[in-house]
Amino acid sequence: MSKTISVAPVTKTLTVNATQAHAFETFTAGIDRWWPKSHGLGATPVVKSTIEPRRGGRWFTVHADGSEVAVGHVQLWEPPSRLVISWEVSAQWKPDARVASQIEVAFTAEGPRTTRVDLVHSKFEALGQEDGEKHRRDVDGGWPGLLDLFAKEAER
Repeated sequence: MSKTISVAPVTKTLTVNATQAHAFETFTAGIDRWWPKSHGLGATPVVKSTIEPRRGGRWFTVHADGSEVAVGHVQLWEPPSRLVISWEVSAQWKPDARVASQIEVAFTAEGPRTTRVDLVHSKFEALGQEDGEKHRRDVDGGWPGLLDLFAKEAER
């Protein structure tokens, strides 16, 4: 009998003073303006981060040596309300599509210039129990700072 593992998702919610469309645009097309250049998986520094605006599009970084590294792929593209992307990153912070977890971000208008952003990072089971739990702890600690950077950019 095989054992089924389960790793709890990471959930984060914040409210930004921006329209729903602007919040979605900032998170996606504007990712290079807020995602830290220090958060890359390549051998050299990140010079650009991109999410291609379509289902199947890549989330990738371009590095100082010209290389491109896949961070994930767009699984669902529903502007301005929802985005689902794979996170193809191992527990050792290396690119690896075989252990992809998933990030879902919902953008809900709460007023004409206020948007609630709900982020759920899940499916850590793909990494196995030990690595899945480690990676969950790592991203749980990392998302607050990243979302703060996103919020500051969205509110400019």
